[in-house]
Amino acid sequence: MDLLPILLIAFGLTASIALVAMSFSGPSATKESARRLQTLRYRHSENTIDKVEAQLRKAVAARKPKLHQIAGSSSRIEALALRLHRAGKGWTLSQYIYASVGLTIGVTVLIFLMSGALPLALGLGMLVGVGLPHLVVGHCIKSRGTKFTAKFPDAIELLVRGLRSGLPVTETLGVVAQEVPGPVGEEFKLVIERIKIGRTMEEALQETADRLNTPEFSFFCITLAIQRETGGNLAETLSNLADVLRKRAQMKLKIKAMSSESKASAYIVGALPFIVFGLIYWINPTYIGGFFTEDRLIVTGLGGLVWMSIGGFIMAKMVSFEI
Repeated sequence: MDLLPILLIAFGLTASIALVAMSFSGPSATKESARRLQTLRYRHSENTIDKVEAQLRKAVAARKPKLHQIAGSSSRIEALALRLHRAGKGWTLSQYIYASVGLTIGVTVLIFLMSGALPLALGLGMLVGVGLPHLVVGHCIKSRGTKFTAKFPDAIELLVRGLRSGLPVTETLGVVAQEVPGPVGEEFKLVIERIKIGRTMEEALQETADRLNTPEFSFFCITLAIQRETGGNLAETLSNLADVLRKRAQMKLKIKAMSSESKASAYIVGALPFIVFGLIYWINPTYIGGFFTEDRLIVTGLGGLVWMSIGGFIMAKMVSFEI
């Protein structure tokens, strides 16, 4: 009996057992009871701290997107458009789709000419065509988010100086849009444009928070919302927020420095099998060419890739810390 049907049957049975177990395991009664008591406490409490925490929970819950979407979007197409906007490169949906289709066709034809295996060529073509543009956009989003986070405390300090000099909040937002370069100035310009066309400041900031999806800007929006509800010195509150964000950035840098050795080891361990495979295939293609033609070797190679992916995911989680 071939190995492939056995692997498929084992995978199907495992998935079925897991789905049945998940369907019959309901939510924890203890956690559900605690959640209901906490909700009642927030709803009927007269304590100021409970009211502020309730406002914070509402603001955070309003930003939680669906599993297949991004906060602020109503469909997958709109979510993809938001990802392209976050990249800050001016790419359009049509350009992204053309690039994905072109990569898929090019890689499929290249692998088919090299190996002659059409299913393998189609699989790798779809993987590269769909995955590579997604990774590139994700890298651009991460890079732009890092630049935004680095300049955002300076923007808040500029807001604080404007508020202490007597300027209203909307005027200080315009000063930030003009004076701060990079992604921070661009996003605050969009906020000012939305306010000019009739949107309230809270709505304009909320839309920007949904687009950026960064904790720092979410903290900023929540701070303004709580200050509107409870009152107080906005300049002092924003000054404290800027100090917290700077300390948060310093802690991230410390963690990055401490985990750099582990990340380098993970990169080396993860890249070695592919480097060795490529060198052997370049020196003696017939020795290792069976991985592209024989069914058992194809299944073995795919299984190795799956286990390597699991190992890489575990190592990434071990060196990833949330601040």
